[in-house]
Amino acid sequence: MIRYSLQCSGGHGFEGWFSSSQDHDEQKARGLLACPACGSHEVEKTLMAPSVATARKKEARAERAAAKQKAALPADPKKREMLKQIKELRDKVLAGAENVGDRFSEEARKIHYGEAEARGIFGQATVEEAVGLIDEGIEVLPIPDLPEDRN
Repeated sequence: MIRYSLQCSGGHGFEGWFSSSQDHDEQKARGLLACPACGSHEVEKTLMAPSVATARKKEARAERAAAKQKAALPADPKKREMLKQIKELRDKVLAGAENVGDRFSEEARKIHYGEAEARGIFGQATVEEAVGLIDEGIEVLPIPDLPEDRN
């Protein structure tokens, strides 16, 4: 992404983010650039200092990433230990099972009714599909998403 300092003919300054300089040029040619203050389409790039990646900036970025990772963990040591145990159990279950993806309900039924070999499986199912499996007497257990799964 490229950030440009822009200014309209009315003197209002603002920023614009573009995927490339060509993207900026194309948007300007199509009349898509407009001042957020007055709506003017007479918009020009202004002089701006380049963003240079220095060692200090890289270090700060690494510190922010580490802080974000640490923030994902519970502060309470008991909760942290519980989360660790859940992760270990989940990893153990997944290691010995086959990922059948969105065919989970179909495969679970085949195994339950003896149409497929008995084996551990996991995958995705809607709430309605899971309820249907339980109503048929097929044991299912949701696998929890952990904080690191969303990073």
